[in-house]
Amino acid sequence: MKAEEAMSIQKEASPTGSNCIEVEYFFEEATHLMDALIQNKCEYELLALIREVASRLKLRVIIETAPQPEKGFKRRFRVALKKETKTATAAVTIATAALVAVVAAPLSVAAGDNARKLIEQLMEAQEFMPADNERLRLQTEKLKLQLMASCANLDTSNVIKKRRSNFFELLTRYPKINGVRFTALEEHQATATQEQQLSRPQFGTYILTTNVLEPEEIDDVDIEIISPVLKKSSYKWTGMYQGRPRSFSMQSKEFKKLVQSGKVQFKNGTSINCQLTIHKKMNNECTERITGIDITRVNHYFENDKPVETMEGKKQKKQPEPEITQLALFM
Repeated sequence: MKAEEAMSIQKEASPTGSNCIEVEYFFEEATHLMDALIQNKCEYELLALIREVASRLKLRVIIETAPQPEKGFKRRFRVALKKETKTATAAVTIATAALVAVVAAPLSVAAGDNARKLIEQLMEAQEFMPADNERLRLQTEKLKLQLMASCANLDTSNVIKKRRSNFFELLTRYPKINGVRFTALEEHQATATQEQQLSRPQFGTYILTTNVLEPEEIDDVDIEIISPVLKKSSYKWTGMYQGRPRSFSMQSKEFKKLVQSGKVQFKNGTSINCQLTIHKKMNNECTERITGIDITRVNHYFENDKPVETMEGKKQKKQPEPEITQLALFM
């Protein structure tokens, strides 16, 4: 497939089952030869991506290599549930089709929304919602609700974003490849449940530009202070967090003034309750590492084991709770 011919192609979900993920590579030249290390690295990222998508959908799966098709440069992987159930066909169909939808969703697109629409469309098929078997129909409906609810997890997974980015970054560095196609299909049938074809110019829309993750905010955290900073300086505090000593940047101006003026005294075991902003990075193996922790607000500190509320803590308490909408009542 020539570069100018490599366009984004999407096929609508077909009302049939699927138990395989197939990836096909298209080359700039008329060849079916691919660097073995690049291919193996791409498959490593793709398999990790399949596993993460299934995990986010709360499905426990096994992945096996399936026989390769005769035409084209393709790799095929069979997906099955670890524990067979009556709704296994529907579950595996959703898992394989959702993987194709997720892997082909650029960073700017909510993959969870695409997966929800896909589930709605696929689960309308008569083979998944049999009218003559009420028990199976109810089990399938329960599965559908579980999968729909789990779709939100697809967009919050940094592992999905990183694995997908790694896959397309590998292809970007390999100039022989000018396109790739992902297909969810049944092993012994030619029909596809979901298919996405992408051209080389699109690869960049899937690649992360930084390993820095979005800061995470956690409130109502108790920290035992080991080493406070009593004077104005840029030094960091030390305290016990999650069972181990950590360095913190104290960002609460109010609490720093209380400490510097001597209104807060520290002794062995002194603790504070606070809000944290945690900064992280993720490496290529999707291991997260904390790079910094900020104490952005001190809710209260303890004097003689009694909590003393700060002004900023009181202000936070007085903030009105989000209004409960009519929709929320039914969730």
